[in-house]
Amino acid sequence: MSVFLRARWLHPVAWWIWALALAAAATRVTNPLLLGLLIASAAIVVARRKPDAPWGRSFEFFLLLGVFIIVIRVVFQVVFGAATGSQLLITLPGISLPSWMSGLRIGGPIMLESLLGAFYDGLRLATIAIVIGAANSLASPSRLLKAIPSALYELGVSVVVALSFIPQLISDAVRIRDMRRLRGRRSNGLKAYASLAIPVLAGALDRSINLAASMDSRGYGRLNNQSSHSRRLVIGLLLTSIALIAIGLYGLFTSDAHPLIGLPSLFIGSVLAVYAMWYSGRNRTRTVYRPDAWTLSEFLVSGAGILTLGIYLWAAVRVGSNMAYWEQLHPALNQWPTLPLWGVIAFAISLTPAFSSPPPPSILGSLNESSKVGSRT
Repeated sequence: MSVFLRARWLHPVAWWIWALALAAAATRVTNPLLLGLLIASAAIVVARRKPDAPWGRSFEFFLLLGVFIIVIRVVFQVVFGAATGSQLLITLPGISLPSWMSGLRIGGPIMLESLLGAFYDGLRLATIAIVIGAANSLASPSRLLKAIPSALYELGVSVVVALSFIPQLISDAVRIRDMRRLRGRRSNGLKAYASLAIPVLAGALDRSINLAASMDSRGYGRLNNQSSHSRRLVIGLLLTSIALIAIGLYGLFTSDAHPLIGLPSLFIGSVLAVYAMWYSGRNRTRTVYRPDAWTLSEFLVSGAGILTLGIYLWAAVRVGSNMAYWEQLHPALNQWPTLPLWGVIAFAISLTPAFSSPPPPSILGSLNESSKVGSRT
C-alpha cells in the first residue's frame, strides 16, 4: 500500500492510455447516462490526482470546451437541422429554401426528438474532448517527451509544443488578469476578456516556440549515419503501420463497423509501428535523465482504461445477438435512457486510477529536494 501513498510522478503514457481508452469507449455510445459516467470518472480522477502545475489547471478549459461543443451542436440543429420526430416544441420563423437543398432549413418547427439527437451527438463529442483534457491535465508534457521514442523526435517537439500551449495559455490569462486587477483596471466582463486575447496568445506562443528552440539548440534527436536501405525499410514499415492503424481506428470509432474488424488491423499496425520505431531509434543518439519507471501503478492505471474500453466493445459485440444492448448503447429519442449494470461496472473500473495511482509531488517540494541534492554533490 505504501507504493500508492508515496508521492511520485506517474508515467505520462499510462495517463494517456487511460484517457484514450475512455475516449474510444465514448465513441461507441450515445447514451447520455453512460457518457455522463465517463465525464464523472475523468473529473473525479483529475480532482484527486491533479498536480499543482501550470498544465494541471487546463481541465477547466476542456470542461468549458465541452459545454461549448454541446451548445453549438444544439444551436445548429435548431437553426439548420431537419425537423424529425413527432413531438413539436416550438415553431420558429423560417425561410423557404429551394427543393435541391432538401434536408437543410433555416428556422421552422423544432421537434423534441431532433433536439435530443443533437444533444446526444454533442455530448459524445464533448466527452471525448473532456477525457482527452483529463490526460492533458494529469500528464506532464515534458515527461511525456522523455517517453516518446527517439525515432519520433520531430513529432516529439510538435507534441510538446501543442500540449504545453493550452496550459501556458491558462497560466498567462490568470497572470495578466491579476496584473490588471492590481493596476485597478477592470478584469471581468466581455470587454476585459477580449483585451486579454492578444497578450495571452502572444505569451503562450512565445513560450512554446522558446521551448522548441531550446530543444533544438541542445541537439535533441541528433542522427547517426543511416544507410539508404535502412531509411527505405523504416519508411515502408511506418507507412504500412499508419494505414493499418487508420483502418483499425475506423473500425473501432465507427458504430456501424464490427469491432472485430478493426482490432486485428490495429494490433498488427501497432506491432509494425513499434518495430519500425525501435529499428530507427538505433541510429539516433539520445540520453534521458532519470527516466520514469513503469511499475504496478502504471499497469493498474492503463489497465483500467483498457478494461473499460473492453466492456464497451463487449456490449457493442452483443448487439448482434441481443438488441437490448443496442437500446442501452443508443437509446431511442422518445424514451428515457436506461443505465445498464455493465455501465456501472465500467464506471467503477475507470475510477480506480483515482486510488491506484500515486499522488503527484509538490512542484515546490521537488525543487527544494533538487537543490538539496545539488548542494550535497
